[in-house]
Amino acid sequence: MMLRARALFALTAVAALSACSQKGELVIDQGVGIASVLTLCPAVGIPDYTGDVTTFRVPGDTTAANIDVSAAMTDLRASCNDTAEQVYSEATFTVNARRTDTRGARTVELPYFITVLRGGSAVVAKRIGTVTLTFADGQDRATATGKAGSFVNRADAALPEDIREKITKRRRAGDAEAALDPLADPEVKAAIARTRFEMLVGFQLTEDQLKYNVTR
Repeated sequence: MMLRARALFALTAVAALSACSQKGELVIDQGVGIASVLTLCPAVGIPDYTGDVTTFRVPGDTTAANIDVSAAMTDLRASCNDTAEQVYSEATFTVNARRTDTRGARTVELPYFITVLRGGSAVVAKRIGTVTLTFADGQDRATATGKAGSFVNRADAALPEDIREKITKRRRAGDAEAALDPLADPEVKAAIARTRFEMLVGFQLTEDQLKYNVTR
């Protein structure tokens, strides 16, 4: 159900990888002009149905005529510093909002979450932040920016040496294992899953707000 902004394994041409791979990344040349990059940095994205929020003037009435403020997260951008023992990732995003009643100046605060997952399901950290939107008198639109950051232990995000050896081992043409994909090995897959981290950002929704997003 999660929508990731990018996959942990990014497939691209070898020539392109040689220009963008960095220290800490494992580049796997599969011998056919395609390579896979395993990076210490977590994938960053917005989970399904959490990138929008709608508030209503009268609780329980979710008709269009009762909408007070609607907002959406856009322009999610991520950066990562994996040079230290604590890998630091930071995400910035823009929130565009619209209100239906433009009378008077108004400030609206919307909560958002930052969650770090390991292996696709284990929550290792979660924090709540707030983005503040300021509507000028007579204006129906407002924009604000938000920022989220997280740390991941480098040792937790790095593949063990024996697994790296399995992946990068040179295989001669004609060998029985030359035709086998090392990433399909159950032991390798399990190790990769343990080192896979994701930093997810979205609006901190109530149950009713999430239900509205899912069913609208």
